[in-house]
Formats: sequence, C-alpha cells, structure tokens
Amino acid sequence: MGAQCGVAHKMTHEEDMVTERSQPVVRGQKSRFEAKIDQAETIRSRSTTPDFQQILSRRMSRRGVLKAGAAAGAVVVTGPVLRLGLPTAGAANASAVSAVAATGVHFAPIAPQPPDLATIVVPEGYGWAPLLKWGDPIRSSGPAFDPLNQSVAAQAQQVGYNCDYIGWHQVSGRGELYRGLLWVNHEYTNPELMFAGYEEDNPTREQIDIQLEAMGGTIVEVIRNDDGRLVVDPYGARNRRITATTEIRVSGPAAGHEWLKTAADPWGYTVSGMLNNCAGGRTPWGTVLTCEENFQGYFGGLSRMNPEDPRADVHDRYGIEEDLSGYGFELAHPRFDVSSEPNEPFRFGWVVEIDPFDPDSVPVKRTALGRFRHEGATFGYSPSGRVVFYSGDDERFEYIYKYVSTNAYDPMLRGMGQDVLDNGTLYVARFNDDGSGDWLPLVYGENGLDESNGFSSQGDVLVKTRLAADVLGATRMDRPEDMQQNPVSHKVYAAMTNNSNRKADDIDAANPRSENRWGHVIELSEQDDDSAAIAFTWDIFLICGDPADESTYFAGAPKDQVSPIACPDNVNFDTAGNLWISTDGQPSALELADALHCVPTEGAQRGQVSQFLAVVGGAECASFEFSSDDRHLVVSIQHPGEGSDAIPGDTTDAYPADLEHSAWPDGGLFYRPTVIQVWKNNGGSINSLD
Repeated sequence: MGAQCGVAHKMTHEEDMVTERSQPVVRGQKSRFEAKIDQAETIRSRSTTPDFQQILSRRMSRRGVLKAGAAAGAVVVTGPVLRLGLPTAGAANASAVSAVAATGVHFAPIAPQPPDLATIVVPEGYGWAPLLKWGDPIRSSGPAFDPLNQSVAAQAQQVGYNCDYIGWHQVSGRGELYRGLLWVNHEYTNPELMFAGYEEDNPTREQIDIQLEAMGGTIVEVIRNDDGRLVVDPYGARNRRITATTEIRVSGPAAGHEWLKTAADPWGYTVSGMLNNCAGGRTPWGTVLTCEENFQGYFGGLSRMNPEDPRADVHDRYGIEEDLSGYGFELAHPRFDVSSEPNEPFRFGWVVEIDPFDPDSVPVKRTALGRFRHEGATFGYSPSGRVVFYSGDDERFEYIYKYVSTNAYDPMLRGMGQDVLDNGTLYVARFNDDGSGDWLPLVYGENGLDESNGFSSQGDVLVKTRLAADVLGATRMDRPEDMQQNPVSHKVYAAMTNNSNRKADDIDAANPRSENRWGHVIELSEQDDDSAAIAFTWDIFLICGDPADESTYFAGAPKDQVSPIACPDNVNFDTAGNLWISTDGQPSALELADALHCVPTEGAQRGQVSQFLAVVGGAECASFEFSSDDRHLVVSIQHPGEGSDAIPGDTTDAYPADLEHSAWPDGGLFYRPTVIQVWKNNGGSINSLD
C-alpha cells in the first residue's frame, strides 16, 4: 500500500488519517464540497450525541435485554439459503439444523503476524497454493506471462491485476465432475509494480492501454482434480475477460440521461468498459453483480471546467481531480479529461450485471441501483420474492443503501432475462440512536428530491445519488464497506472500515468512536425478517482494535479469547452462519499483517474473533469465497509488495534482497496479485468438526 510516484491507488491506513483509501493523490486543493459543508449540514438529520463510553454503555444495556430474549427462543429459518452460486430453494430447513449445530470456530486460531510477512500463514492442518495469478493465460491458446514484454493484446487474454471480489458459481458437484465458474474482480493497477522502467510523469500509451486491459474482471472454469485441489480448466468454453474497454450496455432510469451522452455515445446507452471494480455479489438467477468503486481516480481536469456548469459541483462531490488524475489516462485518452468530455464520469460508479454462463452476453450497467462508490451489491431475502441488494458507499461520512425490486423475480428464468434490476426503489439508511432505523426512499418528487433541490427526474436522482442522500438526511457512516446477510439468521452485517476524521463532537450511536482508525461492524435486523422492509433495528456487533484497548467490544465475548482485528473490509459467511471478515489496513492500525478472521454470530462463541489467515507484506486480504461444499476457500491477495522499494525487473544489486516476499508468489522479479486456494488437509470442510 501507499502512494508511490504520484500514482492513484489504494493508500495505507496510516495515510488514511489524512486522505481516503483508493482516492487519487490530492494536490492540496480544497474541495468545493468541503467548502460547502456548513451549508450541507443544515439539511442533515443529526443530533447532539454523548461520548463513546456513554453510547457503548447504553448499547450494551439494550443488548443484554435482546440477548436474554434470544436465548429463550428457537432459531427458525425460512426461505431459500443463498449459498455460493444459485440458492437452494426449499432446502433451508434441513441444512440449517446441521449448520446451526456446527456454529463456532473449529480450527486453532493463528497468532497475529508481523506486517512484513514473507508468506501466507494458515492454521495447522491446512494448506494453500496459488490458483490465479496476474498474467496467467485464461485459455490454452493464450500467451504465457512475460512481464518484460507485456502487450495490450496479451493482457486482454490473461488474468488481470489486483484481484478483489470473488464469486463462485456452481456448475456441477458429483465427484470428478465437480466444476464451478470463478468470477474475479480486478480493481485497479500499480503501474510502478507492473512495468520495468515505468516513469510516473511520462507513461507510454501502451502502458496506459495495458492497464485498461488489466482492470475489469476474469471468468474461468475451475475443476477439482484427483488430489482434491482446484485447477483452472484452460479449455473452459466460458473463460472470458471483461475489461475497461469492453462494450457495456446501460439500462434503467438513468439510461439515455443527458449527462450520460458523449461524443462516442450521443445516445447515452453504451459505455466503453468498467473501472475500479472492487466488491460485488451474486443474483439468485446466476449472474454476477460487479461494482465500480473508486472510479473518480481516473478522471482529471475539473479546474478547467466552467465553475458555473452544474456538472462541476457534482463531479467535485464525487472526488474528480482538479488537475491531472493520479493515473494520467487522459494523456492518452481525452475521455478521461472532464474539461474535454465532462459527461464521461457519469458513466461510471454503477453496478454491472454479467452472465458468467454465457460468454457471448453483453454486460449491463444497472442504473436503478444508484451511482456512488459501490462496495458490494449483495442479496437479501424477502418472502415476497422481490430481490434486495445491499451496498455501502466506500468513503468516510458516506451512506449505506439497499435496492428493492418492484416485482418478484422469476426463479425459472436464468441469465440476463430478468427485468427486476431496472424497476425498483433505491433506499438510503438512517440509524436512530434508540436502535431503530429507517430506509429512506430515493424517489423523484418525494422528500425534497425535486427541482427545488436540483433534481429533474428519477434518472437525475440516480446520477446524483450522493446529493439525493444528502437531502434526505441519511446517517453519515465510517466508510461503509461490504454488507452481507447471514444465510441462517437473515441478519445483515455491515463493515465500517475506519474513519480517522470523525471528531468527538460528531459521533453518533451508529458511529460511536471518534478518530476511528480501527473500524466496527454493525448487526442489522430487518422488520419481520424481510429485507424489503422499510424499517429495521440494529446494534453494534464489533468495535474493532486491540482487545486490550478499553474502547473495543466483541459482542460480549471475553477479550482474552479474541484475536486483534482492525479495518474490516469484506464479509461473508460459511454455511453454518459464521461471519468471516477480511481486513485492509491492519499494518498501520495495529502493526500487524492483514488477515482473514472467523467470528460466530450465535451461540457460546458469539463475538469470539479468531484469526484464520495472514497475508504477505504490502498486501491486503481483499476478498474471499467458499466453494459450494465449503471444502475450498479462495482468497484474493491484492497488491503484494505495495509500498516497498523493489524495482520490477531489476536484476542488479539495487533489488532489495532482504525483502523475501518482494517476488511473491513465484520468486521472480515481479509481484503478482494472486487468488489463492486454501484447503483442509484431511479433505473436510474448511471450518468443520472433522
């Protein structure tokens, strides 16, 4: 991690004390939005709040009452369990009984590891190996990885850079026929680590175009071989790359919006590529939802726009650079310069739907789900059959959202034929101090979302989602990251990564700690166990950090039984309903390597955070996923070596020989972001009693 050579990419969390993760390098300008913050505060619903200890005491008191009630009742599970691919309709009751019995941590937690770790560490009795590395050809006919002779054509046929969200889609599951589709996001690039002789102030056109092909996502078919390990099938008919140059269709209320029209697309219905795909989700009909997060880092030139142009303030609210962008893509492609093409940024920041089963299908940007720095689009269950998808907006003081379709989905219709992602309502969350919450509809013509506040249509509301949420007075959160619904209890867990900028006079019940460098996790219960409800209750599940710190809290678990954890990023569940949390920022927050943790949400071990895995120096544990039978865990190791002084391709003595992990995982001269697989040596489920 860290800002190197002025290139825009993820920052360390020590730097996050000053600037936001993944934002482009800021060159000292004052944001127009910051200049207007006092005015904006007049439309926010915020009350005077007590200090941290008072808030924690009050929340724990209320929690004690709730826990007593929960202990007296039985767990009842209804509806389909969405589990790593398509939901298993009607199978919940039988599977949930055995799953609940297995709730808990069934491995020996590893000790916290130093931040300069040279290799992956997993518990005793487990093994790991690379599965997908940057530059691996995705087909048997593809070019082999040659980092000293990269080309645009080669990268378009190889695994992209900086792996993030992983989605597993089951194809078959009988013995040797066990086969799945693996979708992997490629969030951004580190050109200073990708190219030998890279000059930050003078990138070549080819280097820029290679980076465009290194982003987006990868689809590969994966099979289980004779020794029980997963391997990529190089002959898989569905193997495919989708990049920052792939043609993508636009649908929903903002399709054809005046601000989505450009010289290349005067109709506003077709976009070249997707950018900064970070987190994601799966649909019950078998497609991928991949989310454009920090797209703003690729655009510059805001200072050269007419300040009276209404688009300028919106660009500023979303973080577009005043001058040159951190990547400098506009040096080769004018569409990334807002003074030349002011509408291009409005075509990014969306959720993109992709059918991994159909290699000929065209991806679609679903504008009904809103435009912001999406951290995930994860499924929520509703008895009505309507679909719900949760998202966080990954920036300090931004909001939590969910989308609810108007109609039920058709469980018999697979692929891109569903229309439920184009017709629905986007909501933003307001967390009340008494533990209740409201989903506020972002609907044109309601609650001030009209011409009086600068909105002229529903498409307008969605293009300017952040500004619409400002008007409604939603709760400003501590960098909302991933959100996931527990497949057993149906509770929703939301990770707040950190917010070192929150001051003591700005804390509230949902964000109870000032200078929150360590983050926290919120547990949310939808009214009537229905994700489509417009009301919810909530509680603090974890307040992260060193267990010795009195400000930490682990759902009531004894602190001497808890692993340190900081900067929760992505979350997911095993079939027993145990919450798993990956981290991004422990090296600066705790001086520990980033990690993957498991924490039960029910039972005697509720809140007992146990570390399962630690990643190598410079890397974050970006994302993870279980195979459908829980026998394999796949984990994204993103930006290994970031922040080091290693020089890619340098075979001289200048190469830092003391950094053993600098050539991870191959031992070559280039770092390679990698999806690894983890297994239990006895062939059992990852977190099982056997």
